[in-house]
Amino acid sequence: MSERDTKPEVSDQVFDAVKGNWVDTMAPIWAQGYLRLSRMDRPIGTWLLLIPCWWGLVLAILEKSDPNFSDLWIFIGCAMGAVLMRGAGCTWNDIADRNLDGQVARTKSRPIPSGQLRVKQALIWMLIQVALAALILMSFKKAAIFLGLIALLPVVIYPFAKRFTWWPQVFLGIAFNWGALLGYAAHSGGLGWPAFLLYFAGIAWTLFYDTIYAHQDREDDALIGIKSTARLFGDDSLIWLRWFTVISGLLMISAIFAALQAGPRVLCTLGVFAFIAHLLWQMQRLDINDETVLLRIFRSNRDAGLLLLAFFTVALIA
Repeated sequence: MSERDTKPEVSDQVFDAVKGNWVDTMAPIWAQGYLRLSRMDRPIGTWLLLIPCWWGLVLAILEKSDPNFSDLWIFIGCAMGAVLMRGAGCTWNDIADRNLDGQVARTKSRPIPSGQLRVKQALIWMLIQVALAALILMSFKKAAIFLGLIALLPVVIYPFAKRFTWWPQVFLGIAFNWGALLGYAAHSGGLGWPAFLLYFAGIAWTLFYDTIYAHQDREDDALIGIKSTARLFGDDSLIWLRWFTVISGLLMISAIFAALQAGPRVLCTLGVFAFIAHLLWQMQRLDINDETVLLRIFRSNRDAGLLLLAFFTVALIA
């Protein structure tokens, strides 16, 4: 019997969790199910939610040229909020998908379909995480608070998107990159074209990395009728990934040119080229039929996002 066909015991890790993660090795048994539900054993999603927040924040600081001490709290608050809201969003996703996850090899080991937690327990845990995230959000400026509240709508819709559209990754992108708007507004108190351009660049990036991720499940998804861009594109996925790379890069450069002048513009544009280079590197190594490669390349998008952030940060302190 293969690893994918073996249902783990309650104390075993989720199938696609990071090996040797702290949840499985250090957390008390009673807490493991809740932490797995929040994907604490799979931190890549938190990074992909957080990085656009930091992009938006740093871009706003660069545009306004007015860094202040409160930005440090925004930076930290976004990190804590990303952990909590990613956890709440994943909890909601697993509640909504509880009857589907048990039919997919990669997801049947998740806490609800594997019997580690009941739906009522998951609902209570979700509300706790949302409440804590709300406390952080209320410390930001009014525009950011408003955006944070609106962000709940795509989070609620996303788990159901794969039931009615071949493009559920668009809905994921809308939700996961909302932080680009929120981080920008948390500093500036409002929104501008640079924020929207950066936001749409992030959506194109999400289409890139989540198409790669979705290829892991395309056979199981086909059997149970779940839609995805991976199934839609099939063997033509690489062509689409190239287009998403071009679109994301052009929108990022447009955001930079709309917001910045002279030196910072040059440094940030170099960051976009570094970001694009990383995506090209991913495509060179992509094998849509190798699940190990797919997961490794998907996880590497944290580095792509941080690479761009590093150039933004250098431009800020230069």
